[in-house]
Amino acid sequence: MKNLTQTFLFFALIVLLWAGITGDLSFLGIHCTLWSPYVLPSPSLVAQYLWDNTVNGKLPLSMLITLRRLIIGYLLGLILGLPLGMLAARLTCVRNTIGMLALGFQGLPSVCWVPLACIWFGQTEAALLFVVIMGTLWSVLLSTENGILNVPPIYARAARTMGSSPLHTLIFVTLPASAPFIVSGMKQGWAFAWRSLMAAEIYVSVVSGFGIGQYLHYGRELQRMHQVVGVMFIIILVGLLVDKLFFSPAESWLHRRWGTARN
Repeated sequence: MKNLTQTFLFFALIVLLWAGITGDLSFLGIHCTLWSPYVLPSPSLVAQYLWDNTVNGKLPLSMLITLRRLIIGYLLGLILGLPLGMLAARLTCVRNTIGMLALGFQGLPSVCWVPLACIWFGQTEAALLFVVIMGTLWSVLLSTENGILNVPPIYARAARTMGSSPLHTLIFVTLPASAPFIVSGMKQGWAFAWRSLMAAEIYVSVVSGFGIGQYLHYGRELQRMHQVVGVMFIIILVGLLVDKLFFSPAESWLHRRWGTARN
């Protein structure tokens, strides 16, 4: 409760400062505008935009379209990244080839994949999914590889002395022990996938669905800064909710399970 109160007060202070420098404190008799509405819109203007477009259904529909793309691309990235990471941890040849490739691509900004995706797949859903997969795949692969390599060898030796087969040891010993590393990589992969999709939706105009990234793009093109800031708020909120509702509880449970949680 104390942590929640601190977080709430901190963000309330940010909003208050934001309202102050945009002159949105007239109800308190304070008039001090340091920024023009075009440069930094007021909180009330952004809130009004979010409310109007939520009531008319535009923002919820675009969020559903974006989340559908995100979840599909992210799951495909996991399906590819997890087994490749396990192979890289087990086979030196895979680690020296695909592992090094992943290490190089990990530092490549996701927006770099957008031109190639447009050329290869055109202005289609496949182009968006490809960018999301590329944003997810490499971090999941590397975290899985590092997680398995960091499992103490004594675990596997103890399992083998008790008659465990290599496959049984991998499934019931190595993977559970490396789970905290893998979940951290999945969390990082989700963040990269989210950024990748926003970059892709800004530059790829897909006729099959108007995602939240397109609202960000057209807000900039039409010089509607309250729309840009409002969409940024939604992007941040979704990222926080996914982390607090899924990844943070999963990480906490795994650390408690393996005795690595902080007291």
